[in-house]
Amino acid sequence: MTQRIGPVGPDINLDEEEVRLPDGSSLSEEAAAQLAERVIEQRRAGRPSLTGSGAHTPALTVRVRPGVRSALEEIAHKQGRRLADVSREALDEYVARHT
Repeated sequence: MTQRIGPVGPDINLDEEEVRLPDGSSLSEEAAAQLAERVIEQRRAGRPSLTGSGAHTPALTVRVRPGVRSALEEIAHKQGRRLADVSREALDEYVARHT
């Protein structure tokens, strides 16, 4: 979910105006550009691909009975894993048994 912080102010020239970061250091145009690029790359990256470097991993949405979801959540919690990882493993095992 996108959180609105407030209106964005006018652009400033960081080489002419001083902006301090929380650690007290000064923000330069170069540092701001590097920071922006890093944020853009992180937003673009998402989760690692399951099908190989840079390849798109197809997504699947399924509906399950509440008891099945609860059981999967409990398994995931006990194993210290995410629900998606446990669900993916269950589907992989099912496909392996039936192909």
